[in-house]
Amino acid sequence: MPKQIVHTDAAPKAIGTYSQAVRCGQTVYLAGQIGLDPQSMEMVAGVGPQVHRVFQNLQAVARAAGGDLKDIVKLTVYLTDLGNLALVNEIMATYFAAPYPARAAVGVASLPRAAQVEIDAIMHLE
Repeated sequence: MPKQIVHTDAAPKAIGTYSQAVRCGQTVYLAGQIGLDPQSMEMVAGVGPQVHRVFQNLQAVARAAGGDLKDIVKLTVYLTDLGNLALVNEIMATYFAAPYPARAAVGVASLPRAAQVEIDAIMHLE
């Protein structure tokens, strides 16, 4: 099954050697998103605004691939401070409804562009 590269100007351009998402059949692998504003390519200030921006960026890529956040089956959250996981949960509840996707949370030493959070996803389309 051929892979299809997904790109949208509604999410930040890739800042490395990767694609915003890759679709293989009904499965879409969304690259990690950080809190970059897609217009300015600048990081939004503060962990809460970064989490919101990350979900907005993921939503833009999901839509470009033919789906939406409701189609995401797995998220991986990378945090430079796991103490912010409760805030991620609170904000995530404004973008997702039960049943929620599977999720892992990982504490990391640092992220690109000094981001405080990065989230990648796997989406399944019907």
